[in-house]
Amino acid sequence: MKFNAIDLFCGAGGLTVGLQKAGFEVLAGVEINKNAAETYRLNHPNHVLYEKDICELTPQNIIDDLGIKKGNLDLLAGCPPCQGFSRHRTRNKSVSVDDARNELIFEFIRFVEGLLPKTIMMENVPGLYKDPRMKLAIKKLKALDYQFSEQTLAIRDAADFGVPQRRKRMILMASRFGIIEEPQKDKKPATVRDFIYNLKKSGESGDFLHDWQSKRTEKVNKIISLVPKNGGSRSDIPKRYWLDCHKKNPDSYKDVYGRMCWDSVAPTITGGCHNPSKGRFIHPEEDRAISLREAALLQTFPKRYKFSVKGGKDSVALMIGNALPPKFIKRQAEMIYKHLKEIFGEE
Repeated sequence: MKFNAIDLFCGAGGLTVGLQKAGFEVLAGVEINKNAAETYRLNHPNHVLYEKDICELTPQNIIDDLGIKKGNLDLLAGCPPCQGFSRHRTRNKSVSVDDARNELIFEFIRFVEGLLPKTIMMENVPGLYKDPRMKLAIKKLKALDYQFSEQTLAIRDAADFGVPQRRKRMILMASRFGIIEEPQKDKKPATVRDFIYNLKKSGESGDFLHDWQSKRTEKVNKIISLVPKNGGSRSDIPKRYWLDCHKKNPDSYKDVYGRMCWDSVAPTITGGCHNPSKGRFIHPEEDRAISLREAALLQTFPKRYKFSVKGGKDSVALMIGNALPPKFIKRQAEMIYKHLKEIFGEE
């Protein structure tokens, strides 16, 4: 039997996929967003899924439903919604803003207190790292005998762990039975080419997520066609083709209308990943934005991972952009699995 895990705030399932690839048996997930919950069900039909506000769920509900005892869960993992701590929300130099979602980290702590798992993993944006809420959360975890060292709470870049994308995240990994080792970084980063180069042409692949392209104005299509292949930027094209907003603020958001580079990592895949006006999201060679399938692959989702399209293209892009890269999670979770195996043996 594998070590087991529960995924709080499971979203479309990126964290769950990473845990499974690390060897964990994921028992259940919790997700309030209906499109993300449907996506989770499409890919993980045998998992218990609590499609509800986590504030309305209790640890005892999970104990009763899953038949587990307090203290027996091997890993409790999750990524509380983090928009309140995101860089775009904190440009006024304050560490965080007044957003109700900021308090959801304490829902995670509530479940730690109620389930008392052997190990925990919580992932979030770097902005949470120095926030007073995080300091309080750590204090509560220490009171429950979770052990900490310098690497227990860290900011890591997914590009160091096999993900072809710059994506810095805060990650907390702790155990009641000792210190969890830090994963080793790769010597060479994965690239855009490694993950999307051999795909069939968008529009002809038979994969709806890869073929689903947006209609754009003639002016925008012209801008896209002029951006130099393989890493070019909007600043490389003649100024007469620039949009008015770029003429007014030429030094702002320089990555927008930029192309990805084949032999480098991609920029952070966000909820705007299908829109060239939201970042460096133009295909390295073709005159189009990357497809939703390409965005999912750059997030390291499996090639055949399904996404609910009921909420439209923006909804799918948001699920992909909000997801945790499975490969990044796998590399972290492998260290937790190793830690558990060393202490308890193969269960």
